[in-house]
Amino acid sequence: MTPPDALIPKPSPGPEQQALHDALAGLAASVSQLAVARGVPYAEVEEILRLAFVRAAARAHPGLPEHRKVSRISTTTGINRREVTRLTQQQARAAPRSRSLASAVFAHWRSQPPYVDRHGQACVLPRQGPAPSFETLAQEVTRDVHPRSLLDELRRLGLAEWDEASDTVALVREAFVPHGDRARQLGFLGDNVGDHLRAAVENVLGDDHAHFEQAVFASGLSAASLQSVRPAIRAQWQALLRALVPALEACVESDAKLQPAPQGRLRVGLYSYQESAAAAPLPDPAAVGPWVKTRT
Repeated sequence: MTPPDALIPKPSPGPEQQALHDALAGLAASVSQLAVARGVPYAEVEEILRLAFVRAAARAHPGLPEHRKVSRISTTTGINRREVTRLTQQQARAAPRSRSLASAVFAHWRSQPPYVDRHGQACVLPRQGPAPSFETLAQEVTRDVHPRSLLDELRRLGLAEWDEASDTVALVREAFVPHGDRARQLGFLGDNVGDHLRAAVENVLGDDHAHFEQAVFASGLSAASLQSVRPAIRAQWQALLRALVPALEACVESDAKLQPAPQGRLRVGLYSYQESAAAAPLPDPAAVGPWVKTRT
């Protein structure tokens, strides 16, 4: 027998609700792709999502008396009270990790004169000696860790090489992407994409657009055109790096003297995504046409 509820047609979502569903579907598609590629079953992802719902609902109702919290969270999320009780007893996830010293040395090397040449490329440095050397570079970032230890960490991550014959060191990558360190790469994914998504969500939910979050979008591009813009993107990132790193290092050094110690954090990124026609066919050009759009 058909349940009575099945006979009642569900109302079509309005334009805003449909846009929300489409946005969530896009996010879910990428999460699903990562989980499938890494062998994480649906049940584990569902548990993570269920826990995230419970914590979001708890934050949405601050100051709620303890005896009413489970019922309110259950009503807000649609998760039954027994599950809510179980999930609220789990420990909260640790806060995002602070920047590592290895990444700080890497950023300093990629952005600060005299460790970059006039073209903005990282110089090959003597391992020891007066500036510019790797020793002085490391000491400008921290004196709590020996420069050799920092060099060994950069080498372990596949980011730098040491030529023992000339006793010089060189960066071998343009971005801090640790080679072969899957755990750290996944950590970056969670931190970088997580902060970007948090900024976008807070801008949508709030009225003040507190976070800077913009993008440029273009369609109708050939493979050659897609490749041609990559140098410009890299150049913009290097310019941003050279401008921001010195300012942020100065702020960190100055704020370290404040009491109590400030807890604010900032993440600034630049990303690009390209898709060929073979990977995902474009809509009919007659209906859409090539165009460029700036998202503000």
